[in-house]
Amino acid sequence: MIPVSILDLVRVTEETDARGALMNARDVAQHAEALGFRRIWVAEHHNMAGIASAATAVVIGHIAAGTKTIRVGAGGIMLPNHSPYVIAEQFGTLERLFPGRIDLGLGRAPGTDQLTLRALRRQPEAAEAFPQDVMELQAYLAPVAPGQRIQAVPAAGTHVPIWILGSSHFGAMLAAEFGLPYAFASHFAPDELIPALAIYRSRFKPSEQLDRPYAMVGVNVIAAETDAEARRLATTQQMAFTNIFRGARGLSRPPIDDIETYWSPSEKAQAMRMLARSIVGSPETVRAGLAALVAETAADEVIVVSDVYDHGARLRSFELIAEAASAA
Repeated sequence: MIPVSILDLVRVTEETDARGALMNARDVAQHAEALGFRRIWVAEHHNMAGIASAATAVVIGHIAAGTKTIRVGAGGIMLPNHSPYVIAEQFGTLERLFPGRIDLGLGRAPGTDQLTLRALRRQPEAAEAFPQDVMELQAYLAPVAPGQRIQAVPAAGTHVPIWILGSSHFGAMLAAEFGLPYAFASHFAPDELIPALAIYRSRFKPSEQLDRPYAMVGVNVIAAETDAEARRLATTQQMAFTNIFRGARGLSRPPIDDIETYWSPSEKAQAMRMLARSIVGSPETVRAGLAALVAETAADEVIVVSDVYDHGARLRSFELIAEAASAA
């Protein structure tokens, strides 16, 4: 089986606070390291009471300090929210502290609403400069050139691996043009997965970082001892997606026995479209689902979101996922 990694949402639940969510994320990373997962990433989200990873670089440092070998990174940093110079400083510092273990995934979306974007002192049109910002960031992470007057200290020469994240064709084209690894967010935007991968592979240009295409596919995977129990655990995520459509983002909610009592037919249709590639079930169901996904996409790596409410049940989900992946 290909490498399997984790995207941790650092969920704040109705029974935990932000500190609890951060400590749980580190605990997940420690278990993931023991289970053989390749990497664990966290993502930048702002103004969301239920997600505690807004200060993404700080969270990465917290997780990396509690682990020894697993790669830790951003999946991703929303680059239009930041100066490339500051991101280079942050991730160069992380690389100095945790050599050979830091990843920098970059996204073009703001990761928040327009009101919060203004609070970040960024303009919506900043996203238009994303390709130029990626190149600027690469330059800061490269060795200092002769006569270079502005250095990102201590980032220069660290060569932190950069990934391009995407949920549309744009990211695929950019990753291909720059010769960078590409991670597709099919855990919430499954429709364009296959076309985006085709674009990325067909247009890929080798670079100093990468000599051939490397595609990672994001997928929701919830595993339990039985299909029925996994489907029950999955209602937490289904409610979270429903609440997005209602404009009522909040804390993660415990699973319920009958999701049909929670969402309307239209909400169900929207949520299930976004969750269409989810793999939910027993170890055998998960094994078959992962094998089918890899066969269909020829993915080089899979990164899983296992959005389970109870921390113990989430750890068990990852255990079962690791077992299923090794047998796939």
